[in-house]
Amino acid sequence: MTGDSTAEMTDSIDPVTLEVLRNQLESVAEEMGQTLIRGAYSPNIKERRDCSTALFDAEGQMIAQAEHIPVHLGAMPAAVEAVREHDPQPGDVFVLNDPFTGGTHLPDVTMVSPIAPDEDIVGYAVSRAHHADVGGMTPGSMPAGAQEIYQEGLRLPPTRLVEAGETREDVRALVLANVRNARERRADLRAQQAANERAEERLAALFEEHGRETVLTGFDAVIDYSRERITDEIAALPDGTYEATDVLEGDGVTDEDIEISVTVTVDGEAIDVDFSGTADQLEGNLNAPLAVATSAVYFVVRSITDPEIPPNHGCYEPVSVNAPEGTLLNPEPPAAVVGGNVETSQRVTDVVFTALAQAAPDRVPAQGQGTMNNLTIGARDGSFTYYETIAGGFGARAERDGMDGVQVGMTNTLNTPIESLETEYPLRVERYALREGSGGRGRHRGGLGLERSVTVEKASTVSLLTERRRHAPKGVAGGEDGATGENLIDGEPAPAKTTVDVDAGTTVTVKTPGGGGHGKPVDDGGDNV
Repeated sequence: MTGDSTAEMTDSIDPVTLEVLRNQLESVAEEMGQTLIRGAYSPNIKERRDCSTALFDAEGQMIAQAEHIPVHLGAMPAAVEAVREHDPQPGDVFVLNDPFTGGTHLPDVTMVSPIAPDEDIVGYAVSRAHHADVGGMTPGSMPAGAQEIYQEGLRLPPTRLVEAGETREDVRALVLANVRNARERRADLRAQQAANERAEERLAALFEEHGRETVLTGFDAVIDYSRERITDEIAALPDGTYEATDVLEGDGVTDEDIEISVTVTVDGEAIDVDFSGTADQLEGNLNAPLAVATSAVYFVVRSITDPEIPPNHGCYEPVSVNAPEGTLLNPEPPAAVVGGNVETSQRVTDVVFTALAQAAPDRVPAQGQGTMNNLTIGARDGSFTYYETIAGGFGARAERDGMDGVQVGMTNTLNTPIESLETEYPLRVERYALREGSGGRGRHRGGLGLERSVTVEKASTVSLLTERRRHAPKGVAGGEDGATGENLIDGEPAPAKTTVDVDAGTTVTVKTPGGGGHGKPVDDGGDNV
């Protein structure tokens, strides 16, 4: 779309109405999220809020998204595109989780519903939630040792769960027969469906308030608005080509470092991100679908421009992402991918930040913990599955210290409160505290990591998918690196990526990395502030 036509589209609705509609459309996505969180049974969704919601137009362009999980949201357009290829009709609801057909990894179950308040499809409601189990070789469906996607759980291409307003009980029965704790999965799926239904109710109310054509014109106008703002921000960056590399610490099969390479080209109002030179797809499960890598890139671009720009299709349109097929960031089936969504996405974030720091050094912090510290504990009999991503240190910034004990990068979840964890599961929390001294020293210090120790009170399977156990989060501008993380089982060191059966009484400890420091420490000659 040319600049003139963009201006013409935006001018077709007055600025006051545009601002009102923009906020109302964003509130639709937020209300969807609240409906999902309140209706879910699993602590992973109702407490940790490991879920996301968004609103799309009839062409599959994102209109508004709730500010939930970054790795979910940039990948949602692929899910809508996949569903649109299956001729959706009013009254249908599609469910999918296939990473090669619109998903990210199998535990992230996506529900897509056509919105048709007046019989014609005017948009799509989308919810994505991390289910605590979707089958596979281990409880929690996050196995460290998976080497093909079939081991990771039930794989769903876009499938009608509801057809013409009627639930397909055969499809629901098929899904629930292949997961652990089916009662909880049933409730969480029902919560997602309720969230999507809320979107149609709210959009119908907006049609009533403003008129159908005004609202649909508003769809285009909010996209144009975000596009104009992001292109102005990109144009302010210095043109050039910026390169960086980083590594993953093995994939659960090999312990060798695995390289991620990026070339970022800023050219006028556009950014191209190319991952040629990145390692070939892996035998283990740190492969990441291209949609996951794209989410990470979108997150970085928003972070270094203006995070207040409304996140929608227009915000992402000037950014292109490429990775050769058959590589770590664009794998071919039946590659295992469950760790790619959670760990590889974090490293993609780090490496793109490193590249763009050359263009905007004052906007890029030192490296944060760079891992989600995935801990999954579950019983083989399916009686419980606990999943958590554990927070760590945020990298120091040019003007302030890094934050302590927070999620960084591609996740934005809360923790599971100890009271909820011990009530819901046969687990006991022994220690939950900040790791003193784990943040990198500097003019501003990096944020502190956490230590969380959990005793298992029933024989269980424990899976750990973690990073930054060997390579510390880097400081910048003379700042020191943050501390590496550490995993312990009954006090003995455990690998960064492992799945192991444990007896009742076993204690699992995760010590998360700290953030890197920014600037030379004062006592080493740095400036005081």
